[in-house]
Amino acid sequence: MSLWTKAQQLEGDALQQVKAVYGEHFPLEVRHFLASWIEQKILWTEIDPENPQHEQYAASLLDSLTHELQVRASSLPADQHFITKMNLVEAANNFQQRYGNNPLSLLRIIKHCLSTELKLVQQAENAGMDFGPAMSSAAAEITQQLDIMRSRTDETAEDLRRMEQEQESFALQYHECTKINAHISHLQNQPQNQTNIDLDKKLRRQKEMMEQMLSQKVTGLMQQRISLTEKLKVTLGLIVTVQGRILDEELIKWKRDQQLAGNGAKFNNNLDTIQEWCENLAEINWLNRQQIKGAERLKNKLPLDNQGVADILPQLNAQITQLLSSLVTSTFVIEKQPPQVMKTNTRFTATVRLLVGGKLNVHMSPPQVKVSIISEAQANALLKNEKLVKGEASGEILNNTGIMEYHAATRQLAASFRNMQLKKIKRAEKKGTESVMDEKFSLLFSSQFSVGGGELMFQVWTLSLPVVVIVHGNQEPHAWATVTWDNAFAEGGRVPFAVPDKVQWPFVAEALNIKFCSQTGRLLSEDSLRFLADKAFRSNNNITDYSNMMLSWSQFCKEPLPERSFTFWEWFYAVMKLTREHLKGPWVDGCILGFVRKKQAEEMLSTCANGTFLLRFSDSELGGVTIAWIGCSEDSKHSEVFMLQPFTSKDFAIRSLADRISDLQHLVYLYPDICKQQAFSKYYTPFTDAQPNTNGYVKPMLVTQIRGFAGGSSLPPTPQTMFQPQSPDANSVVGENMNGFMSAGDLELFCGGDFTSIEENIDFQDFMTPYK
Repeated sequence: MSLWTKAQQLEGDALQQVKAVYGEHFPLEVRHFLASWIEQKILWTEIDPENPQHEQYAASLLDSLTHELQVRASSLPADQHFITKMNLVEAANNFQQRYGNNPLSLLRIIKHCLSTELKLVQQAENAGMDFGPAMSSAAAEITQQLDIMRSRTDETAEDLRRMEQEQESFALQYHECTKINAHISHLQNQPQNQTNIDLDKKLRRQKEMMEQMLSQKVTGLMQQRISLTEKLKVTLGLIVTVQGRILDEELIKWKRDQQLAGNGAKFNNNLDTIQEWCENLAEINWLNRQQIKGAERLKNKLPLDNQGVADILPQLNAQITQLLSSLVTSTFVIEKQPPQVMKTNTRFTATVRLLVGGKLNVHMSPPQVKVSIISEAQANALLKNEKLVKGEASGEILNNTGIMEYHAATRQLAASFRNMQLKKIKRAEKKGTESVMDEKFSLLFSSQFSVGGGELMFQVWTLSLPVVVIVHGNQEPHAWATVTWDNAFAEGGRVPFAVPDKVQWPFVAEALNIKFCSQTGRLLSEDSLRFLADKAFRSNNNITDYSNMMLSWSQFCKEPLPERSFTFWEWFYAVMKLTREHLKGPWVDGCILGFVRKKQAEEMLSTCANGTFLLRFSDSELGGVTIAWIGCSEDSKHSEVFMLQPFTSKDFAIRSLADRISDLQHLVYLYPDICKQQAFSKYYTPFTDAQPNTNGYVKPMLVTQIRGFAGGSSLPPTPQTMFQPQSPDANSVVGENMNGFMSAGDLELFCGGDFTSIEENIDFQDFMTPYK
C-alpha cells in the first residue's frame, strides 16, 4: 500500500495535518494525481535538498515533474475535470517560474511534505491503526506557517539574485555610456570635418538611447529594491509572529509541563518537535539576515535616489539580528532537570540542550557549559539584567563544567552532567518561622559561543527549577512540601521564586491527587479528597463545600494538626510513602480505602457480617495503616467494631500487610463482602518447607496473632528461663492499648511446623510454674 493511500485513510486531526502541509507552494492536487511518481522518484531516494551537489538532479527532477503534470492534465476528460486540468497546468507553470533557478527549494518542500505524511502514518500504525491525532492543529498550523516563510525566503533569494544581475548589467551599460561620453569629448577637440561630424551625431544618438535605457534600468532597480524590501519586511513580520508563538507559547508550555511533571503529572515531551521548528526558524532567520545584508551591499555599491522612500534596510537588519539572538538565547534549555530536593555530598545529574546548535554549526567549536548554584535573590537580580559578580555563588559544586557534544543521529547539541555533587551551601538569614527547607535555590547553566565565523557572539544562560537543599533525610518531607507547592502554583513570568500564600482548595486537591497517583499508581476518589479537605481545614466534617475556600501555606505544612505533633503535609507525605513502599499492589487494586475516619469506619462496618474488615490510614500515627473489623471477641457474644493498632513501615519490613491479614483468621471479608483470599492471596509470601540451612539451623517464621480472637487466644507468653527477665503481661503486647486499638503481636513459629503438635508435645505450664 502506498504512503498516499495510507495518508488518505487517516482521520480527524491527523488528516487535517496532512492537508495543512500542502498549499500554494506545493498543491494537494499535484500530490494526489502524481502520488506513485512522487513516492518513487523522491520519497525513497537519498537526495539531500541541502546539498548543492544535488542541484543538477533537482533541476532534472523539476523538468520531469512539470512534464508529468502536463501529461496527466492532458489525459483528464475536459468535461469532468476542467478545473483540475487548469490547476495542474498552472502548478506546472508556477513550478518552472518559481523554482526554475532554485530547484533544490522545491525538492526541500516536497521532502518536508512527504516526511510529515510518513510520520503521521507511522504514529497511527504504532497506535494499532487507531488513527487519532498525532499532533495538535496548532502544531500543524505552525508547520504550515514555517513552510510559507521558507517559500517566501526562497522567493526573495531569487529576487535578490535577479536584482544583482540587473545591477551588474546596469554597471556594464553605464560603463559603455561613460566611454561614449569620453569619445564625444575627444571629438570636440578634433578638426570639424564631415567624418567627425557624422561620428559625433552617431555617438550622441547612441548616448541618448543608452541614457534612456539606463534611466529605465534605474527605475526598474529602484522598484526591485522597494519590492524586495517590502517582501523582506512582510517575511520578518511572519517570523515575529511564528517565533513568538513557538518560544512564548509552545516552549513556555513545555517548560511548565516539565515543572508539573516534577509533581508527577504526565509529561508529553515534544521537545524534538519544538527543536525542529526552532531549527527551521534559525535557518529562515539566518537566510533573511543574509539577504538583508546582501541588499544593503548592493545599495551601497550603487547608491540611487529612492525619491523620498525611506531606507528601512538598516532597521530590518537590526530586527532580524535581534530575532536571531532571541531565538538562540531562548532555546538553551534544561532537558533533564537536577533533583529539586538536593542533599549535600550526594551525586546528581542534569542535561542542557541548545535546540538550534546543529543548524547554526555551533558544534564546530564545541562550547563549554558551567554550572553554579545561586540563591533566590541572585536569580531575581539575574533576571533584572544585573550581572552576577564573577565567582559569586551560593555553594560549591564538584564536576560543574562540561562540553556540548553534537549527536548526529538525533541532531542534538547537548551537555550531560553525570557526576555533579553539591559540597557546601551558603544560606540566607531566616525570618520569622522560615526554615532551611523553605529556602529555594536554582542551578545556573551558562555558556558562550559564536556563529557565522565569529560574526555574532552569544552569551546564554538558563535557570533550573527551584531546588531545596537538605543535609539530612529527616528534612526531606518539608523540602518536598516547598517543591510541591512551587511546582503546582508557580505563575508564568513570576519574580523568582514567588508563589501565592493561599490557594483555592480545588487546585490544592488536584496537586495532591496527581502527586499521590504518580507515587502509588491510583488516583484519589472524591471521598478521599473530601477527607483530605476536612483534615487540611481542620473542619471535622462540618463544611459541605470547599470549592471556594483558600488553603494557606501555613495550614498546608506549618501548623500542626489539632492534638497532633505533625502537620497536614507530614501526615499526607508519610501515608504516600508508606503506600508506595509497602501497599502499592493492594492500593492499586482498590483493596485499601485508606482515607476514612475512625467513626465513619465504625458506621460502615456496623451493618456488615462478622469478620468484615477494611483498611484505613491512621490519624494518630505518621505513616500508619490500621485494620478495622466487626466481630465478637471470646469474652463477648455481641458484635462490635475493633481497630487494630496501626502498622507502620517498620512492621511491614518484618511481614507484609497481605501476610498479616492471612495470619488473622477472624478477618474473613474485605468490605463490603469480598473474600479476603480473592483480594489478597496474590500478595501472600509463598510458603516453602523449612530445610536446615548450611549451618544446620531451621529458619523461624513470624505470624501475627491477636489475643482473644480466633487463632490467637491459646498463645501463652514466651517461655522464660532464670537467666531472662519475665516478658511483660501478654495483654500489654496483644491487648487493647490506651488509644482504643487492639495490638497485634508477632509470634515466632518454626517454618513448616505445626503449632498444635508443639503444644501437644510440650507442656508450657511446666515451664511457667516456677514463675507464677
